[in-house]
Amino acid sequence: MMMRILEQTVPAKDGPSVAGSRAAKAALFDVLAEVAGALSSGRRLEMVDLLAQGERSVEEVAGETGQSVANASHHLRALARAGVVRSQREGTRVYYRLSSPAVETLCEALRGAAEVVRDDLGRVAAGYLGSLEEADVVDREGLVARMAQGGVVVWDVRPEVEYRAGHIPGACSVPLGDLDTALRALPRDIEVVAYCRGRYCVFAPAAVRALRAAGVRAARLADGFPEWRRAGLPVAAGAEPGGGDGPQRHRGQGCARAGSTA
Repeated sequence: MMMRILEQTVPAKDGPSVAGSRAAKAALFDVLAEVAGALSSGRRLEMVDLLAQGERSVEEVAGETGQSVANASHHLRALARAGVVRSQREGTRVYYRLSSPAVETLCEALRGAAEVVRDDLGRVAAGYLGSLEEADVVDREGLVARMAQGGVVVWDVRPEVEYRAGHIPGACSVPLGDLDTALRALPRDIEVVAYCRGRYCVFAPAAVRALRAAGVRAARLADGFPEWRRAGLPVAAGAEPGGGDGPQRHRGQGCARAGSTA
């Protein structure tokens, strides 16, 4: 009786379907599984994490993820077929971006679930990130408060292309390759808070260790720029005013102490 009530013929894209039928339910969950299936590769999840920082070309994605261009293109096309990413061609290059902020939310939920159900995740993460001291972690609210009080310098240690796509206002771009130059120009009486792509990004922990070894008080943001943006906090794009390009940008106004008038 229940099935007779549920099953009503309704139009479907590929012909009539029966509402409430087993076939219709299976088709629904198959569509959901296509999205999940597109994310079932670690390399694809890594690409989604990269694209959360901003649009990238196939060649850039390949370089950042250690894949050949052909392999990266294969993975990106699979993500596109599932609706996870969108692409556009500019001349001879194809650029990809996430199709929706909902993709970031989905991946964040996946990370949260994995942290609960996988006992080995902490060990695996530590093997990549190195030793992390919780005392060196600042959450978003804490960073906002420190920036308002002044006396803290915020370093964005992602590649500069990601900084230009979007960053915390007032942060200075210090890619890891420029770390030595930035350290030489940095006063030792300040505190630095470094951030990068997210919780499982190695750049900020590496920068904090280098800063501390040089005698600078340093901490890392608990997560990264994508989480900051999703929280609705202020963001900026392009170069910071006065920051300039190249090594000199580390001494520009964009690296002035947060809250100061320098």
